[in-house]
Amino acid sequence: MLRTLEISDMLIIDRLDLEFQPGLNVLTGETGAGKSILLDALGFVLGWRGRADLVRQGAEQGVVVASFDLPAGHAARDILHEAGLPVEDELILRRINTADGRKTAWVNDRRCSGEVLRGLSDTLLELHGQHDDRGLLNPRVHLCILDTFGGYEDLRSTVRSAWNILVGAQRALSSAQDSIASIREEEEFLRHAVAELDQLAPQPGEEAELDTRRRLMQSAERIREDIIKAHGVLTEDGAEAAVSNAMRWLDGVADKAEGTLDEPLSALGRALNEVDEAVGGILVALDKLSFNPVDLDETEERLFAIRGLGRKHDVAPDELSVFADGLRGRLSVLDAGAADIAALKQAVTEAQGDYDQAAEALADARSAAALRLDKAVMEELAPLKMERAVFETKISEAQPGPDGRDEAMFTIATNPGAPSGPLNKIASGGELSRFLLALKVCLTQDQTGLTMIFDEIDRGVGGATADAVGRRLADLAENGQILVVTHSPQVAALGAHHWRVEKKVNGQMTTSNVVPLAPSDRIDEIARMLSGDTITDEARGAARALLQS
Repeated sequence: MLRTLEISDMLIIDRLDLEFQPGLNVLTGETGAGKSILLDALGFVLGWRGRADLVRQGAEQGVVVASFDLPAGHAARDILHEAGLPVEDELILRRINTADGRKTAWVNDRRCSGEVLRGLSDTLLELHGQHDDRGLLNPRVHLCILDTFGGYEDLRSTVRSAWNILVGAQRALSSAQDSIASIREEEEFLRHAVAELDQLAPQPGEEAELDTRRRLMQSAERIREDIIKAHGVLTEDGAEAAVSNAMRWLDGVADKAEGTLDEPLSALGRALNEVDEAVGGILVALDKLSFNPVDLDETEERLFAIRGLGRKHDVAPDELSVFADGLRGRLSVLDAGAADIAALKQAVTEAQGDYDQAAEALADARSAAALRLDKAVMEELAPLKMERAVFETKISEAQPGPDGRDEAMFTIATNPGAPSGPLNKIASGGELSRFLLALKVCLTQDQTGLTMIFDEIDRGVGGATADAVGRRLADLAENGQILVVTHSPQVAALGAHHWRVEKKVNGQMTTSNVVPLAPSDRIDEIARMLSGDTITDEARGAARALLQS
């Protein structure tokens, strides 16, 4: 519920502080006094897209602050929580518009986006008027309104879920069919490439290993000659024999050398062991360098084959095995395609059946809700002096979608036998006002705590009809809060709270102000609305009668 509205330096408003109350709040004033400016300012703080030149001439910035009561369970609390904003019993919105057009917004003193403001506004209040294409006059939302009236949120959710599953299944089938068609175009290449790769079976790291072996075999003959020479020097009357002979000679005289040969003998023993180890290593090397010339041919052939396949497929040799796995995977999709496609088609069939069943159930429920809504609206039209009019919710078949297979349109015939048509095209201004009011009463009868704004919804009606409109507004306000911008004295007289919007000109400066009216002031204001600029005693008497009725 809207509690306060503070406006600074917006359009022709210098400074304005308003405190609204539950029930029926009426705003009156002469044409051009600035009543629409209040709605512009309220729409601005709620993030609505409207006129750009809002800042008062000469001011650096305009500011609007609105506060709302948020009872427990209010839908705005979920939006605040999702946006990471503070959730409190009082919601304070503040939005600034600078002279150069920059806009910034705060929710409970935390910066937020215009998108968050607009999300909150949908839960905080509703604006209705003869030219309101955001709500009841917009045929695109009639289906949602009908579902809300019927309480079919669960059925809508079931249909939407079934639709999402159906769309997902259709996309999976289409993707699989496209993939198989693409693979089938290159099936011959895939099978040849996989056969070629499987026959060669290259392994990661094999190319480097083959290259090392090839280079070793190419230089093996020259290396073996030098190694054999070294082996001969160390053996066959070479270093090993010389060391052994030296040790034998020294050992024969060591006992007579008084210990002076002990260290040389020990060193020669170590040298002999090292020579033996070196000879063993040389023999191992010679064994490794012994190869059949055919081995070199085979190694080169495989090395070149691996490198050739890598170049052919533009793949590094070490990645050929992974590349082959990928090709085999694509072939497996093709080979298993028939079974997969059959399974996906079955999934689409089942999803289509579930969607059809859910959509049919929702369509039946909508038909029942349409009859109830039509009856309820017709009952509301009688007190509004439109007992001869006919309201009908027409449901027709539409393209299947997330909201089912139906579309709805509110139609009216202003007199029995007259052709019916869309709500926003058949009724005159006054008739349309009453249709909208009757429809709104039916749609909100089970809701409490609503704030609704009716912008001159009583235009074009007067006398007893205007009184009937005012009384339905007052009834609607009993469980919530209604703000009415009106030129009708009958409607104004029924308000629980009354403000007069007035415009003043001081020199070259024009400002608009909103004044709360005491009971005596209300008499003069309603008398003005009855008689014009000159307020007579007869007009005051009529005003008193309206206020007491």
